[in-house]
Amino acid sequence: MSGASSSLLPGAAAGASAIALYARATAGFEARVAETLELLLQAVATHGVGLVQSTSLGAEDMVITDLIARHGLPVRIATLDTGALHAETLALIDQIQTRYELPVQVYTPVHDAVINFVSVRGERAMYESLALRKACCAIRKLEPLSRMLNGATAWITGLRREQSANRADVPFDEDDGQGRRKLNVLAAWSWADVWHYIQTYQVPYNALHDQFMPSIGCAPCTRAIAVGEDFRAGRWWWEDENAKECGLHKSHSNEELNTKKSGAPA
Repeated sequence: MSGASSSLLPGAAAGASAIALYARATAGFEARVAETLELLLQAVATHGVGLVQSTSLGAEDMVITDLIARHGLPVRIATLDTGALHAETLALIDQIQTRYELPVQVYTPVHDAVINFVSVRGERAMYESLALRKACCAIRKLEPLSRMLNGATAWITGLRREQSANRADVPFDEDDGQGRRKLNVLAAWSWADVWHYIQTYQVPYNALHDQFMPSIGCAPCTRAIAVGEDFRAGRWWWEDENAKECGLHKSHSNEELNTKKSGAPA
């Protein structure tokens, strides 16, 4: 990718896998797994058919999908195909359906909206301004997400407190602002926990994680990270914003963070 760094992370050797780099058994791991399972069981009991896992197909979400499958939980699994994802990301859809024998509902943006945006603004519009990048995200992510969540009463995400400074207060259960519950069942997990689980249960994961991409989005907007960079530094790396979000998680967006800092009413 343009702008990507090939610098290795601390402790990494050329060709090292993400498991070798990140997986570590830490104190309390089994308790955190048990806590997450209990949260999922409670969610099923409370929301029934109104519950959906909205998976980005990232490492965290693959752990959640494995827990759902491993324990036979009746949870609908859905994802967004933005039309700009890496082939390695899309490959996980078939892997989930083959490995776990679970269907994955795929939501795509409105074709004409994408064509119109690209024809008017160009293929590289996201690099030109924050407003255009967010407009692209709105078409490719937010609108399809609204259809995914139509009729749902709760959705499960892979948000973790450790992911970034503006996610440091992520709760296990929150209102998504649209009358639904957003369940962040891995909120207390560390990156080491995620990869220790993947290693322990041989969970499929995105091959791009082996190329120093801990946070993976659309291909034009994702690069590898270098030594000392933030977990999400590879997302929208050309922007100066401290808290970078696409809008899928509005309660942890840059707008809200700036509002809190300014002292203005939320």
